[in-house]
Amino acid sequence: MNNSFTNTARLLAAGLRALLVLTLVTGVLYPLAVTGVAQGLFPGKANGSEVRADGRVVGSALIGQSYGLPLKKGQRTPRADLKWFQGRPANGLAANSVNTRYSLLVSGATNLAADNRTLIEQVRDARAAVVRDNSVHGHAIRPSEVPADAVTSSGSGLDPDISPQYARLQARRVAVRNALPLARVERLVADHTDGRTLGFMGEPRVNVLRLNTALADLVAHR
Repeated sequence: MNNSFTNTARLLAAGLRALLVLTLVTGVLYPLAVTGVAQGLFPGKANGSEVRADGRVVGSALIGQSYGLPLKKGQRTPRADLKWFQGRPANGLAANSVNTRYSLLVSGATNLAADNRTLIEQVRDARAAVVRDNSVHGHAIRPSEVPADAVTSSGSGLDPDISPQYARLQARRVAVRNALPLARVERLVADHTDGRTLGFMGEPRVNVLRLNTALADLVAHR
């Protein structure tokens, strides 16, 4: 009986020591080491890829934002504020039905098939809006000029980037709305166009938040 009790006590003590060691290594030392390396080598990414303007954080370069006008009485969806570059549609976002105290972004896709009537109508409506909003006096946008990312949402619904084609399509409208030379706005788009990752992965892209932050600075100092 005594030997059995002693062996059990030893096993419990060994298990407790293992638990304490693993907790210290994996729960304290490893996270501290990873956090320290990340803060030392990649502080921007480690802190959420924050984008700052006027000394304050205005968002993350990893999450798309909407640029809409305040809702008017009777409106359910805000209209786009056309002085800003617009991002991709976010049709796949779900409603926040759990925590209603805060306005939370819920990532998600539509999962609609290519021949789904709802998706087809969404694309048609989005294309018509892009043509309408970006056609300015003396320069009409043709439906064939509208790129796919201007009328479709991404898998997450929170894509922060648009294609250079979509950014250039918006440049004339942004220039008119902000009383800026078109060449200056087009240069702004070119300066904020990133190429393929490592030269071969993905597609060229423009981060909308960083582009609009630079646009706000340009307008403020014109």
